[in-house]
Amino acid sequence: MNSLNSIDIAKRVLQTEADAVRSLIDRIDQTFEKAIGIILSSKGRVVVTGMGKSGLVGKKIAATLASTGTPAFFMHPAEASHGDLGMVTADDVIIAISNSGETDEIIAIIPFLKRFDVGLISLTGNHGSTLAKAADVNLDISVQEEACPLGIVPTSSTTAALAMGDAIAVALLTKRGFQQDDFAFFHPSGSLGKKLFIRVKDLMHAGDSLPITPPDASLTGAVMEISSKRLGITVVAEGDRAMLGIITDGDVRRGIEKWGKDFFDMKASEVMTKNPRVISEDELAAKALGAMEKFAISALVAIGDNNRIVGVIHLHDILKKGIA
Repeated sequence: MNSLNSIDIAKRVLQTEADAVRSLIDRIDQTFEKAIGIILSSKGRVVVTGMGKSGLVGKKIAATLASTGTPAFFMHPAEASHGDLGMVTADDVIIAISNSGETDEIIAIIPFLKRFDVGLISLTGNHGSTLAKAADVNLDISVQEEACPLGIVPTSSTTAALAMGDAIAVALLTKRGFQQDDFAFFHPSGSLGKKLFIRVKDLMHAGDSLPITPPDASLTGAVMEISSKRLGITVVAEGDRAMLGIITDGDVRRGIEKWGKDFFDMKASEVMTKNPRVISEDELAAKALGAMEKFAISALVAIGDNNRIVGVIHLHDILKKGIA
């Protein structure tokens, strides 16, 4: 039994794989630029293919491309020769992943790709392989060693392939000018999409549910407004909704401690906190959450045009939506 402990083994694996990825950096040259150009100039989709572990990496690469503005899907090379090639058009580009460059199932579809002039980008660890020579562009993903002590289990090689796929995806999204809103469009239900898609105005309490108190109202009225709207806050504002300040349930507690029963005879304008923190109704709800966490508050006043009050957004509403 090997005397190395698990910690030493794990550190060696991570170091070996990190070295494999780091070695790719010096290989990024005009060949990589040509591969990006082929994809950008195509009118079709990117079809990613690979067998075994390379296939699993290929599925992830295809998913990353598709979610960042480059239409893509994974095609199993064994199924390709049994009908799935019908999904490929002359306008598409193939990304074929094979560490050896000699995977039988992939080599078998090369004649079809050449016949219909389908662009072929290969990711191989053998520049002199059949696949590399047949490709329009071959990206070198060779590694010095696998992280496996036997040197046969795909570890460093699949990590290198995955990293190169990420490099391709990020280069493409940058070239296409892909933005946060575009990402949100493709991820409307995921947590990332929610952070990038849902805005303050989508969650804020407005209209009749907006807690608002005139400046000359008594604190009794302000407390009733806080209690009835259940947001722990009321906005002190003029008739045209020009904000003067806010009163929170914390202000009420501190006011009672300071003034006792006289507190309820005071006016809202005498107790309110002036110049409270606000947020635009068009800002992302995630940004509102960040502000609440930073300043240890549970609600923000939302403002619209001309800095007029349009609503109040509460911490619980953001968290309930799954934004965290």
